[in-house]
Amino acid sequence: MPKAIKRRIKTKEVTAEHEVQDRISDIRELMQQKQKAVITYGGGAALVIIALVGFIFYWYSNEDKARRLEYEAYKVYHHEFQKTPLPRKEQLEKSAALFQQAYSRHKSPRILLYLANCYYEEGKDAEAVTTLNLFLKNHASEKSLLPIAYRQLAGIQAKMGNKPEALKTLDSLYKTEGDIFKDLALIESARILESDGKKDEATAKYKELTEKYKTSPFADEAKAKLGLTEKKEG
Repeated sequence: MPKAIKRRIKTKEVTAEHEVQDRISDIRELMQQKQKAVITYGGGAALVIIALVGFIFYWYSNEDKARRLEYEAYKVYHHEFQKTPLPRKEQLEKSAALFQQAYSRHKSPRILLYLANCYYEEGKDAEAVTTLNLFLKNHASEKSLLPIAYRQLAGIQAKMGNKPEALKTLDSLYKTEGDIFKDLALIESARILESDGKKDEATAKYKELTEKYKTSPFADEAKAKLGLTEKKEG
């Protein structure tokens, strides 16, 4: 009687099946990792977007608040749309406080110029100088406003009796771009030099003014000074 043939499972078939199962398992794990990565990076991107939107909203709301404070300060300083009139001293104090709050929120250079004016009118010369120096430190690139800052600073320094610093500031004013306040820088420098007995240096400033700025409102004064100087020398 012939023996029954037993079917043997080949080793190769078993190995292949195991490899397929392993590959499926690896693919499943890889997909899970990818899914986690997508969720993680997607969540990170979402957080970045939320943070960016929050920053933009804060920036706009903060700037808007600063502009409102600045506008209110202007109204008080110029005494516009005010229901109850205030003494000038109180106007200056109130507008200065508002300008300070506005600048703390939005670093606008024009706010500093107004704030310096408030201090100057109040007689707070040291505070005005500090404010203008802050302008020159942080906003020197503001070419259109720079001459105004130098002019204000030089005037206060001269008032305080600090002639050397006033002359330096006037020299900086003269070296700014454009012609605004150039004649003023020359006449003020000449006045200070003449008051210090530096006749030759003062004369040079007067001559430069009459030669370069013939239509200046200070030209007649410079010509008169030159005439007096020549008369004394003769």
